[in-house]
Amino acid sequence: MRNGRHWGAREVTVAYGGNLALRDVTLEVPEGQVSAVVGGDGAGKSTLLRCLAGAVRPTSGEVSAPPQHEIGFVPAVTGVWSELTVAENVQFVAAAYRITGKELHRRRDEVLGSAGLDDVLGRQAGMLSGGMRHKLAFSLAMLHSPRLLILDEPSTGIDPVSRVELWRLIAQAAVTGTAVAMATTYLDEAERCATVLVLDEGRALRSGTPDEIIDGVPGTIVATHDPADPESAWRRGRIFHAWSPGPPREGDEPIAADMEDAVVAAALHARVEAGRRQTIPDKGAS
Repeated sequence: MRNGRHWGAREVTVAYGGNLALRDVTLEVPEGQVSAVVGGDGAGKSTLLRCLAGAVRPTSGEVSAPPQHEIGFVPAVTGVWSELTVAENVQFVAAAYRITGKELHRRRDEVLGSAGLDDVLGRQAGMLSGGMRHKLAFSLAMLHSPRLLILDEPSTGIDPVSRVELWRLIAQAAVTGTAVAMATTYLDEAERCATVLVLDEGRALRSGTPDEIIDGVPGTIVATHDPADPESAWRRGRIFHAWSPGPPREGDEPIAADMEDAVVAAALHARVEAGRRQTIPDKGAS
């Protein structure tokens, strides 16, 4: 186990030219826990994780992370070398971290055994199934026993069974004391994490435990077959869930939110608030 240190970002802003990819975002990543970052495309999830990994330097704010050799990183594009075998992928990464001899064999057996890949050492990585490639990428990132593991949408695009297996590996890494920061598009995964940060257009909308995110849903959510405002509704199976900023109206029957409802409602609420700010007259204007 580790010593319980917190890594993360504090009030981080990242600007690309005149565009702000992140605006005063704070994320805590304690050792021994999984911290999720959720949000739509362009929300800033990858930029935030790349700041933690040291690949992006923030324009302002502070990043706390261990040295590079104590960080494991799995990018959104699976971090394996398709033309190499599984064993050669392991050897390549091991050489970068100067892991040799008995230690290399021990770590290889541990990470590949946990991932169920110990019987495909001679198979070319490009010939593995999608789920197996993702588990290999995870194994390579864990080979050097990092203190901070950064995963950018690690389970996107793989089958449900492989996703469950990959989540087991992620949870196992946290149990051993690794700090895990992961971006995910699967909100059921976010509900399993210790903390969740909701991003939208580079801004932090909500942060806290999954229960705090769900309990803090602003406004009212109802289930309906015919939403009054399609722009404030989203499909859930055969019906829609619809959000409104105020308290329940006459005839409304509010429903209990889950993580998906909470994230969508937070984004809609932020846009309503932004619209209100734009319509407030500037008191200093003549």
